[in-house]
Amino acid sequence: MAIRKIATIGHPVLRQVARPLTLEELRSPDTQRFIDDLVETMFDANGAGIAANQVYEPIRVCVVCVKDNPRYPYKPNIPLTILVNPAIELDATETFDNYEGCLSVPNLRGLVPRATRGRMRALDREGKPIDLEIKGLTAGTFQHEVDHLDGKLFVDRVKDTKSLATWQDFERFHMAGFVERAKELVARYGS
Repeated sequence: MAIRKIATIGHPVLRQVARPLTLEELRSPDTQRFIDDLVETMFDANGAGIAANQVYEPIRVCVVCVKDNPRYPYKPNIPLTILVNPAIELDATETFDNYEGCLSVPNLRGLVPRATRGRMRALDREGKPIDLEIKGLTAGTFQHEVDHLDGKLFVDRVKDTKSLATWQDFERFHMAGFVERAKELVARYGS
């Protein structure tokens, strides 16, 4: 396994729509090693998820995992989930203003409205179908990663640019109030 370099905002690869993988490509040793690298890179950077195009590979693969993450102490744990060719269907009847950050947009956070319910369909790393109900704060994590595969960054979804803050100022001025709202959402949805 290897830790990959993470592309940052401004690099064109982050604006590419990632191409789907065939089953043959997915099962290849190169792709399997790449998935291992993607997981290792996410853990090394303390990310809650990472998409392939964030490490300069515009293929439709992303990983999500939250396990007592120091960057996101308010996020509920999510087991390691590898998604290949994910498609997301959202129920936007209820949204939550999620204070998001991104490994590809260092030291910046902003409020992004995210659906609190949806369905994620994808393949796992072996090519078996995945069908997940996503809800609560966890739903926002999955939406963020699929956005990457569609060439979008969280800053594209920020409705009010006045919510943008450096990590330090987020912690100083906004985190306490946000964490209270996030805890209420987690309590309601269990995730």
